[in-house]
Amino acid sequence: MGHDAEYTALIRRIMPFCDVLGLTVVSASSDRVEATVEWTEERTTVFGGLHGGYVMAVADSVGALCAAQNLAEGAGTSTIESKTNFLRPIMEGMATIVATPVHVGRTTIVVQTEVLRNDGKRAALTTQTQAVHPADS
Repeated sequence: MGHDAEYTALIRRIMPFCDVLGLTVVSASSDRVEATVEWTEERTTVFGGLHGGYVMAVADSVGALCAAQNLAEGAGTSTIESKTNFLRPIMEGMATIVATPVHVGRTTIVVQTEVLRNDGKRAALTTQTQAVHPADS
C-alpha cells in the first residue's frame, strides 16, 4: 500500500502530534481520508493491544483531516466532541484508519472514523463533531 507524501507532510506539519503518532496518510479527499499506523510495543497497554488513547488520537487526527477537506478556503476546524467504541484489540501489524463525513454544515462537520486491523476487522469506531471556524473577513 502506498502513501500520499504531500498529505502526510501536511498533517504532520499542521498537527505535529501526528508525527509522534507515526501517522501516514494514504489518500485524502472531501469524501474519504485513509491513513495507517503500525503497531509498536511502546503504543500498547495491558496485554499488548494498542492503547485506547492512542487509537482515539489517531482517529481524531484522521477525522480532523477529513473535516478540513470539506472547509471553505481559509476556514479552520477543531474537535468539539468525540466518542469511540472499542470493538476488538489491535495486537500486531498495521492499522488502517478511514474517515468519512456524515454531515457537512455551515457551523459543524460530523465525521465517522473506522480503525481496522490488518485482518480487516473493525477495531474501533469513532464519531466526532468538528466546529467550523470561518475565514476572517
